[in-house]
Amino acid sequence: MPLEEDEAEALHELEQKDEKAHRHRPDRFSRLEDMARTLENVPVAVVWPVDAPSLQGALESWRADLIAPVLVGPEDRIKAVADKEGMSLGALEIVSASSPEEAAQKAVEMAVSGKVRGLMKGALHTKALMHAIVTEKAMRTDRRMSHVFAMDVPDFDRLLFISDAALNVRPDLKCLRDIVCNAITLTHALGINRPKVALLSATENIDEEIESTILAAAICKMADRGTITGADIDGPLAMDLAVSPRAVAIKGIRSKVAGHADVLIVPDLVSGNILAKNLDYLAEAEAAGIVMGAAVPIALTSRADTTAERRASAALLCIVAAANQTSP
Repeated sequence: MPLEEDEAEALHELEQKDEKAHRHRPDRFSRLEDMARTLENVPVAVVWPVDAPSLQGALESWRADLIAPVLVGPEDRIKAVADKEGMSLGALEIVSASSPEEAAQKAVEMAVSGKVRGLMKGALHTKALMHAIVTEKAMRTDRRMSHVFAMDVPDFDRLLFISDAALNVRPDLKCLRDIVCNAITLTHALGINRPKVALLSATENIDEEIESTILAAAICKMADRGTITGADIDGPLAMDLAVSPRAVAIKGIRSKVAGHADVLIVPDLVSGNILAKNLDYLAEAEAAGIVMGAAVPIALTSRADTTAERRASAALLCIVAAANQTSP
């Protein structure tokens, strides 16, 4: 449902407060944008941008020289939002669609035909967009699709990647392997040549009653045998052992990953979603999101994301799309 005028005003005030609070923090997302701007602009289908946040995110990403958007949705509603918010659409193409499902389908068709090289979620539910994607065979690869959050956490010295907190509800071993590989592929595209990957659980010990500890151990053995490459991988690790050198020292853990993880692989969607949103809302982190493992990268933003977070997601899309073109 669209926001009422007083609700929209209150939301705008909150966003201004958030922007002021983040003004003096190290801005790692700006570095992502700088990296993306050195690459060719990527044509991107923006699916159902019929509210101010999603349309503004697409337009700001365009003006920041990150993507070349194609807006997919009802032309009258898109133009009405632009007029109300004082946004200029310039000469951007609008592909008409009368429902979120039709918009998602048309966007997927554009990706399959090569007209666009990425998709960006607008004001529709993730389920509607992903249904159109996963049911199109040409959009699938040999890996399961998974979502990766890139989190810019204050007082943390690097970007923190969390996967999968949005798509795969309760991954089995095969799915978990693909989640790990997709996250590694993303970090490689960002120039992190040997990421440290921690498989999270409630304990660092193998416990037959805690399935995530067993799956984590199996993934580590895959890495030992060369089934998964390109990263240092360890698990199971509790959250403190993944990111706190102090906790590692106190508990006497020996590991290349413990205390220094770049990537956190969560046991299931629920725990991952809670972790990401805790960082976002309680630790004042900013989150960009991207789906990996599809034929094209997908910027999967939340409807509550700020413009800065949407731009960062677009930057991730641009960087991954360029990496895909250079991959054998």
